[in-house]
Amino acid sequence: METTEYFTDLMVTSYYGHHVVVNLLLEKGADVEAKDSGYNRTPLSWAAEKGRDAVVKLLLEKGADVEAKDSGYRTPLSRAAGNGRAAVVKLLLEKGADVETKDGRYDHRTPLSRAADNGHEAIVKLLLEKGANIEAKDGLGQTPLWRAAECGHEAVVKLLLVEKGASVTVATKDGRTPLHLASRNGHIEVVKLLLTTQVHDDRDSCLIL
Repeated sequence: METTEYFTDLMVTSYYGHHVVVNLLLEKGADVEAKDSGYNRTPLSWAAEKGRDAVVKLLLEKGADVEAKDSGYRTPLSRAAGNGRAAVVKLLLEKGADVETKDGRYDHRTPLSRAADNGHEAIVKLLLEKGANIEAKDGLGQTPLWRAAECGHEAVVKLLLVEKGASVTVATKDGRTPLHLASRNGHIEVVKLLLTTQVHDDRDSCLIL
């Protein structure tokens, strides 16, 4: 982070995780809701992305807005989930952060999609426990399973598919399925999981008929 006029002292110290200094600034009345002029992000957003859980806790105690959106329409939860900050995700969820908020003018991705995309299994579990929609589609029609399959995150695919029952046949607007992407990218173990589940689904459909 460049320490320019774009950022307040509280933003900079929050970004670097200096919780003692953050506390001193807060005691002196630093504005927890101030947004930088470059990215429209609050101190909480910066701290959440970097995994500064001690700082996040202080900011939340001072009433920082857990739903504040930056210029990319991303909340602190979206930033934390996408960057694998499990401790911060827990703190934000305890404060009632919305698990279904969608970011971006075009992406429209949920925190669950962000976590799945980057292979953060523990965070995927946390979000699902809080009721996150496992079939939520982004602007391109991609679900969390689709994102995990494309990137080859076997553990996340197994969690979403085998344990939580995500749809294996879901397709994007251009007709591509999780199996298509996993196959294209050579993710062998993910392909095996998808094929096995798809066979079971087909058999169940035949039994119903």
